Amino acid sequence: MARYTGPKTKIARKFKEPIYGPDKYFEKKNYAPGMHGNNKRRKKLSEYGTQLQEKQKAKYTYGILEKQFKNIFHKATRKKGITGEILLQLIELRLDNVVYRLGIAPTRNAARQLVTHCHIVVNGSVVNVPSYELKVGDLIAVRERAKSLEVIQNSLAGKRNSYPWLEWDGNLLTGKLTGLPAREDIPETIKEQFIVELYSK
Repeated sequence: MARYTGPKTKIARKFKEPIYGPDKYFEKKNYAPGMHGNNKRRKKLSEYGTQLQEKQKAKYTYGILEKQFKNIFHKATRKKGITGEILLQLIELRLDNVVYRLGIAPTRNAARQLVTHCHIVVNGSVVNVPSYELKVGDLIAVRERAKSLEVIQNSLAGKRNSYPWLEWDGNLLTGKLTGLPAREDIPETIKEQFIVELYSK
């Protein structure tokens, strides 16, 4: 699959924030990559460049390809409400993202792998499509034979965050989508309005 598998710190430095989580190398080199990265006289981004960078940041953060991202955007435009917020909402409802948010996996990449390897069930049925769109009321659980996997156990042991739109049962290793995420419940620092402006050109 055409996923980015290169150095993550390089991408984090490009966007000037650790989009893949805590990164000691990013802290050491908190400036743009490349031989001119530490040049304080770097050329200022144009309006288009700023909008494009925001879209790229969202794609890298959630691990979504261009065609998928564009399809999600067009779906967001057909719904009533603020397009940018609906866009993020639809992305947050992807199965791989919810598995990550529930703490079952330490990263979105790990969550995607758990899904594709058939370790996750939705409403009692195995779903191996990371982009599967969840609906309010859906139950997301770890498959019985996968509950002892080290990556899952370690991730749950270090679980820190909880979200008001998700419920988690630590005994059954089951989560429930109780509602749609509001913009203030999504911690990513993505300026979604720039993405809307980019696609609207």
